[in-house]
Amino acid sequence: MNVLVTGAAGFIGSHFAEKIASLGFKVIGIDNFSEYYSRDLKEKNAGDLESKGIRVIKHDLCDGDFNNLIKEDIHYIFHFAGQPGISAKSTFESYLENNFIATQNLLNFALTQKKLKLFVNLSTSSVYGKFATLAEDEETKPVSDYGVTKLAAEQLVLSRSRSNLLKACSLRLFSVYGPRERPDKLFTKLIDCAINDKNFPLFEGSTSHIRSFTFVGDIIDGILGVIGKEDICDGQIFNIGSENEHTTQEGIDIIEKITGKKIKFDHLPKRPGDQLRTSANIDKARRLLGYDPKTTFYEGLEKQTEWFRKNWVK
Repeated sequence: MNVLVTGAAGFIGSHFAEKIASLGFKVIGIDNFSEYYSRDLKEKNAGDLESKGIRVIKHDLCDGDFNNLIKEDIHYIFHFAGQPGISAKSTFESYLENNFIATQNLLNFALTQKKLKLFVNLSTSSVYGKFATLAEDEETKPVSDYGVTKLAAEQLVLSRSRSNLLKACSLRLFSVYGPRERPDKLFTKLIDCAINDKNFPLFEGSTSHIRSFTFVGDIIDGILGVIGKEDICDGQIFNIGSENEHTTQEGIDIIEKITGKKIKFDHLPKRPGDQLRTSANIDKARRLLGYDPKTTFYEGLEKQTEWFRKNWVK
């Protein structure tokens, strides 16, 4: 069966494309290779995928029609692409275009695929707001443009399911970390600062933030859980994360222990839009998808540090 993975050269998308290809699926990746962070890292990820027989198409979903780029019948679409994170350099327009308009264009393509079994939208715990501790059917209160546009995209996808136009579900991911993590993300930055004697930009109050930090391998296992369960998943939302909570300070302490280096900090004012606590309620995913994350925080950070030492592209 043929699987389309958007954002395939990115952090989570590349891991997923690699894993599902290893299970015998034919994978077609698509990525716009944006300049949000180093293209070198994404080019390396794409090269790793292509070495495993995965075709990666360089194309921007915001450009509209791309039916001519994909001739195969698509059975599954996994939509990872989007404008990530909370960044002062990202405009509202970039979130709107890359998270919402791009999703609409992809849905238009999906509706042409007569053999499509399931459209899987990858969302975020940021849709819940400052305190992401809720079950999937509870109220969302996003506090960032990122969260707002991801929630809008999620509802756009689910509206197509509610209209019986296609089968679709949305997975809300919680604080993913691990090898290939983006350079602007917490642990890549911490590891880089520890190993290369750089100062880490520490926002006021962030060391006490609580997160359901979830290793990327466990996230991939959760996403794979939808395969073969199209009827169960159709129209549904699932939280995919870890039930274990850790503070940012715990992460700092572990990185310092693993690297044997003390991290220096540049202290900055509070960052607007930051979540104060995420705690993944995964009862639904555990019950319906058989989801069961197992990687400990320390094990995951060891793996990420090892990857950084071997592969980091400056």
